[in-house]
Amino acid sequence: MILESGHGPVDGTHYLRATPESVGWGRLPCRTTKPGLTIESGDTVTFDTISHEGILEDQGRDPVAFFRQFGIAATEVLSDARLLARTPPPRDPDADGPHVATAPVRVRGAEPGDLLKAEVLSLHRRADYGVISSRHGRGALPDEFAREGPEFTFCTVEREASRDVGVIPYGDGRSARFPLHPFMGVMGVSTDTDHGEHTVPPGRHGGNIDMKDLTSGSALYLPVQTEGAGFYTGDPHYAQGNGEVALTAMEAPLRATFRLTVLKGSRARAAASALRQPFGETDRYWIPFGLHEDLNLAMRAAVRAAVDFLADRFGMARTTAYAYLSAAADFEISQVVDQVQGVHRLIRKADFREADFRESGVRESGVRESGIREADIRA
Repeated sequence: MILESGHGPVDGTHYLRATPESVGWGRLPCRTTKPGLTIESGDTVTFDTISHEGILEDQGRDPVAFFRQFGIAATEVLSDARLLARTPPPRDPDADGPHVATAPVRVRGAEPGDLLKAEVLSLHRRADYGVISSRHGRGALPDEFAREGPEFTFCTVEREASRDVGVIPYGDGRSARFPLHPFMGVMGVSTDTDHGEHTVPPGRHGGNIDMKDLTSGSALYLPVQTEGAGFYTGDPHYAQGNGEVALTAMEAPLRATFRLTVLKGSRARAAASALRQPFGETDRYWIPFGLHEDLNLAMRAAVRAAVDFLADRFGMARTTAYAYLSAAADFEISQVVDQVQGVHRLIRKADFREADFRESGVRESGVRESGIREADIRA
């Protein structure tokens, strides 16, 4: 099964296909990048995304030939991936990143200092296979695995009972089978720079966050840096373990639909100004991030972000917030392979009662219970 461009479900009001003109390869959008679409705040957009696995130089930049060695017919290789491999946008493989990101979407009314809320509404698989890579002397154990092959582990998707699973064979008819949990590794806003950022390290702009909990039903909050915000996505995954230790997870193409909403007003702008890193949310958790080249300092940044959130959201004393986090919230390692390493905190919403919002003086009547308040969207 493959989900070709223009076929199958398109859940958004707007649709951005993946063409050599509507994606970037190796660099992220910035203020000079031409937008692929212009929409109103609150509109929904469907993106076709392409995985970099199978089209990179060290894989021959020929996805048909690359996947043929794993038994995949040419008709099962996406046409947009084949076209991009033949006619790539300008990219220096020695200086640029590997990821393919969509052209930015301009949201009317978004200005620097606002906050962009990107809600993940749906994720559809575009293929029944993927690749895990361990190469270039990267990963958690580069010295131990730099010379051990193979560099690419091919995975298939199979139906098991009532769920789809990823399958990694390991000899004698045996295989490891694991649940799929699709998400977009790259989500971000355009930077206020003349040249695009490298796609590998994440930052305040978002980018290559590689955080597996940001799947369907989640939201990511990003401080707007340029007029129109310029939201983009890429680096699709079918599954990832926290840490992403080998270098990549199960990389494979997705069709992703987002709702993009600009949050304005004094509260939203104060939150945007205070955010040192992106902020995530699911139906169960608030998710502050910590990003730093040093994993210990990424952990410290995540603790600080979580304390700041609880103090602002609930009026909690910082010492009390610190104690709560130590007793009840989980810190997890997002990834250790993207130059800038990631730690995130899962703060359970269920630990806080409805009355806590009102008593803290933070929550106003009628405001939805989200990590970043939306009371001032239209202010």
